[in-house]
Amino acid sequence: MTQEEHVIDVLEKIRPYIQRDGGDVEFESLEDGIVTVRMLGACADCLSINDTLKDGIEALILDEVPGITEVRLSSTSLF
Repeated sequence: MTQEEHVIDVLEKIRPYIQRDGGDVEFESLEDGIVTVRMLGACADCLSINDTLKDGIEALILDEVPGITEVRLSSTSLF
């Protein structure tokens, strides 16, 4: 499994929990150990988006995927 496939696999584990609250998370890119994700639906304008990203998504990806150093929010999530 490639590093990108591993990241996508981890995101698939998280998605049902985010979707339960009316949002979604989508893989956008992986470059130099930095994963970029897009938050959709209710997550796109949620006040807790940074907590969800850093305390949830990033923590799990860093724990499960060797070589990942950060998870960032896509600029398209903000529209």
